Amino acid sequence: MQLQAFVALLSLLGAVNATNERHARLGKRQNAGAVVGSSSASGAPTTSFASSASSTSNSPVPTTPVGTTIPPLANITSGMATPSTVPVSATYSAGATPLISGAPVLPTPFVFQAASWPTQDQIAPTDSVEVTQWMEELNGFNIPDITPTADGTCVGDPAAAAQASSRGWWTCGGYTRATDITACPNKMTWGVSFDDGPGFYSMELLNYLASKNLTSTFFVIGSRIVERPQVLVEEYMAGHEIAVHTWSHRPLTMLTTAQVVAELGWARKAIKDVIGVTPTLMRPPFGDIDDRVRAISLAMGMVPVIWTSTGTGATFDTNDWKVPGGVVTGPQSFATFEAILGNATMLNTGFVVLEHDLYAQTVDLAIGYTLPAAMNYTPALTLDSIGHCNGIPSTNLYRESNQNTSFPYANSTSGDSSVPSGSGGQGSTTQTAGALSNVILPISMVVASLFAAGGSLLM
Repeated sequence: MQLQAFVALLSLLGAVNATNERHARLGKRQNAGAVVGSSSASGAPTTSFASSASSTSNSPVPTTPVGTTIPPLANITSGMATPSTVPVSATYSAGATPLISGAPVLPTPFVFQAASWPTQDQIAPTDSVEVTQWMEELNGFNIPDITPTADGTCVGDPAAAAQASSRGWWTCGGYTRATDITACPNKMTWGVSFDDGPGFYSMELLNYLASKNLTSTFFVIGSRIVERPQVLVEEYMAGHEIAVHTWSHRPLTMLTTAQVVAELGWARKAIKDVIGVTPTLMRPPFGDIDDRVRAISLAMGMVPVIWTSTGTGATFDTNDWKVPGGVVTGPQSFATFEAILGNATMLNTGFVVLEHDLYAQTVDLAIGYTLPAAMNYTPALTLDSIGHCNGIPSTNLYRESNQNTSFPYANSTSGDSSVPSGSGGQGSTTQTAGALSNVILPISMVVASLFAAGGSLLM
C-alpha cells in the first residue's frame, strides 16, 4: 500500500468516536455465532489462481450473515460507513501472570512519552544509543553485502530484480530460504495471522476468536503499539502469539542495514515495554525480504515468517488490505480467499494466509466471511497459530522464556544479557546463504535439526 494512503487512513480511524453502539454491535455478533476472519496486506507477487480452484461449493457462506451488523459482502467497500469500535474487555494489572511458562509477569502499564520514541510512521532514525547497542547483535554473523533496493519493488529497481535469485529476494520471484517459515507442515492446517495492528477493530476480532477457542499470530507495528498498548496486552494475555512487524511498515530491502536494525529494534522494544517479552518471530512488511534482511533478522533473534506461495507464483494473499483503499471490493477479496482454500487442497503441507486487523473492512471480512468459510470448509481445516502449527514450543516464541539456546540463532556476542548464549553466530552463514527454494520447506524441519544440534528436543 502507498504510505500516504496508509497514514491518511490511520488518521481517519483515529477520529472514530467510540459510543455505546459498540457494545450492541459486538453483542449481536456473538449472539449470532458469527465467525471471525482475517485479512492480508502484501505488496509482492500478484495472486494468480486458476478459476477452477474456487471453493464456493465447499464452503457456503450467506451473502449477509444473519442476525449480525456485519455488512452484506457487496457493501464492504472503501466507502462503507465507519463502524463504532469495541473497547478493551479486561484490565490486567502489573504483576499479572501470562500463559507462557517462564515468562516474566506483566510490567507496569505502558505510558507513551513521544520524546523517548521515533516519530510514528516514519523510518526509525539510526543515531540513537539504542540503535548503536542493537547493531552489536550483528557481531559474529555474516551479513551479506547486498545493496539496498530503490523502493522494495521490482518495477522500481529493475537491476536488483534481475539479481533476485542470487539475492534471495521474495518480492521478485518469491524466493525463500530454509530459515523462512512459509507454511504449517501438516496438510489442511491454516496458520492464522493478522498484520498491522493493534488496530481500532482488533478487540472485535479478539472477542470472536475467544468465543471460538481459536488462537492466532499477531504481527504488530511499533507505531500502533504505542497508540494502543492495552490491546496488545489483551492479545498476549489471551494466549495469542505476538511477533514483530517493524516500527513504520516500510519495505525492508530498501533500507540500510542500520535502518533495518532500527525498524526491528524499536518494534521489538515497544513489545517488550508493553508485555515484558521479546518475540522470536518477525514478518517483513509486504513480504519484502532478501538474504541481507534475513541475516539481520536472525542475528537479532527473529525468524522471518512469510505467507505461502506456490511453485506457479501464486501467493496466499487475500488482498483484503486493498479494500479500504478502493482497489478491490469485498466480494473480490472473498473470491480470492475462496480460491486460496481451493489451492490449499493441492499442497502437501498446510499454509499461511496474509490478513489484517487494522481496518474495519478487513475485520468485517474476517468475522463475517473468511473465517466462517474456513471453519465450514470440506475437507475440514485445522486453524492454528503459526508458531504452534510448526511445533515451536510457546516458551521459545519469546526471548525471556526461550529454553533452547540454539533457537533462533542466539548471538552470544551481542552484549545483551537477556540473549541466551550458546550458538554465537555459527550456522547463520550457511543457513541464510543456503540453496534457494521455490517450494515450501516447513520451518519445523529446520528447527528440529537446530534443536538436535543444540542438545535439546523439539517439544
